Amino acid sequence: MIEVVNLQKEYRLGQVRVPALRGLSLRVEAGELVAVMGPSGSGKSTLMNILGCLDRPTAGTYRLDGSDVSHLNDSDLADVRNRKLGFVFQTFNLLPRSDALHNVELPLIYAGGRRRRDRAQRALEAVGLGERMRHRPTELSGGEQQRVAIARAIVNDPVMLLADEPTGNLDTRTGEEIMAIFQELNRAGTTVVLVTHEQDIALHAKRIIVLRDGVLIHDESVPAPKDAREEAVRLAAEAARTQGAAMMPSADA
Repeated sequence: MIEVVNLQKEYRLGQVRVPALRGLSLRVEAGELVAVMGPSGSGKSTLMNILGCLDRPTAGTYRLDGSDVSHLNDSDLADVRNRKLGFVFQTFNLLPRSDALHNVELPLIYAGGRRRRDRAQRALEAVGLGERMRHRPTELSGGEQQRVAIARAIVNDPVMLLADEPTGNLDTRTGEEIMAIFQELNRAGTTVVLVTHEQDIALHAKRIIVLRDGVLIHDESVPAPKDAREEAVRLAAEAARTQGAAMMPSADA
């Protein structure tokens, strides 16, 4: 699915060369759910930009789904993005004046896809928003907006889903609900690579990769990933108990 070999990326600040990735090599097999962690400046965002065909490496090789995409031109990279990749961002990036259905249709419009409306509806139903597809982002909660963003990311049936801090703007319970969607998509066969700085979120993955100073320093499998659906149910029950206790009259009343 993904193979990067001796991946290097340098940025120039005037006459100064700033290395962001220093000879990184890794493989991600089809059907994996991988969390990428690391402190600020570790190279997480640079790696995700290259994996997402939003940038090119300075040196090294990146093979996606069997094809070398390391040095494609901008037009060819855009074609790969449209056909093979889906993106989910921390800030949702929805069009505020368009309803959920139109937001999800956008990748299909750009790609010239057929049966756009039907496919967008199915994607929204897959993330539990079948009854909210005519609502605009301002009429949706943060969790619902992220669900729209996930539906938009999967509407083209990508071979890989890339998520950059997808729960960063959400409360704990809503974050678990979003992670449950990623886990369900992964169980259905979608490869998922997500960046997070939260250890609790990373533990939902099957594998955790840690970067520091542009180098891979840790790569381990997670023997028993957290089940986000179970955790969301537990948190909902806990919230209900807390609310019920708050509503009970005191003994002095």
